[in-house]
Amino acid sequence: MKRVTITGVRKAAIIEVADPRPRENWVLVKVEIAPMCTEFKGFVDGTGGNGYGHEAVGEVVAVAQPCRVKPGDRVVVQPGTACGQCELCQSGEYIHCEQWIDFQAFTGSEEGNATLAQYVLKPDWLLSPIPDGVNYEQAALTLCALGPTFGACELLGINGMDTVLIPGLGPVGLGAVVNARFRGARVIGLESNPYRSELARTLGAERILNPADPDVVAQVLDLTGGKGANKAIDCAGIPAAHATCLEALRRKGKMAYVGWCTAPSPIVPNRHLIMKGLHLMGAWHYNLADFPRVIRVATQSPALKMVTHQFGMNQIEQAWETQVTGHCGKVYFCPWQ
Repeated sequence: MKRVTITGVRKAAIIEVADPRPRENWVLVKVEIAPMCTEFKGFVDGTGGNGYGHEAVGEVVAVAQPCRVKPGDRVVVQPGTACGQCELCQSGEYIHCEQWIDFQAFTGSEEGNATLAQYVLKPDWLLSPIPDGVNYEQAALTLCALGPTFGACELLGINGMDTVLIPGLGPVGLGAVVNARFRGARVIGLESNPYRSELARTLGAERILNPADPDVVAQVLDLTGGKGANKAIDCAGIPAAHATCLEALRRKGKMAYVGWCTAPSPIVPNRHLIMKGLHLMGAWHYNLADFPRVIRVATQSPALKMVTHQFGMNQIEQAWETQVTGHCGKVYFCPWQ
């Protein structure tokens, strides 16, 4: 099969490798669409590696034994290699599995783990069936486009009475706009990129504020009758955005951290947790049992407007360069084109 590799700083190549082979309940899926996420960062710094991509939708083409799926089934390939046996996996919260499977040790090969490739290997229980009438473009939205912030909306209990503050309107943040609006909430976004700000408006955001404005907290307060937003979903993943949310949330407000961040937190316990009584939580993905509900968001909302570009196998450098510009929403990679 063909798959993507990074060969240097802003350099990528397509290489031929052995086709992965199904084993036990791990099945072979032909990748029709691999939504692109944060792998472009490796492209920018040239870190290289054996494979890239963790999102995919496609068709089951081979199994090693009778299992939950069969050749010809159309499926969403959920991310990761969770064990499937622990309490978290059994409850559907597999993304928090504490004993992830070593892919190469289990399969005997490094091939089939990455989705920017023509085939991927995955345990049958991590393949969510795509309903009849739903196309691959729609189904692919149920991964990182809508998945992390659907989980956040569940944790926060977002509904039509809420005003939700969303910093960071990249692909994940745009998904947050879709998820919050689908539940009837009012959305205030924080974004400095004009392209993504306009895209967020088309998806239903009421107002987009510039997070670099020194008066941004005051602006949020002005838009909420002086009280502040009652919910926030951080998709920026930077301390400055966290600080804005903590100040712009009303007392007893709730915030979900979605954007990855390794920098020190600006949380001041007595000011934010004790005096304001804020509820802070982390969100990564949704419970597997919620997949049918995520499909409804993907098909019954304007979510497909998030997808702004689509590239074929030999356009991988162009695809990553497009992501680097920030002048895009969700980007789809189609390895058979």
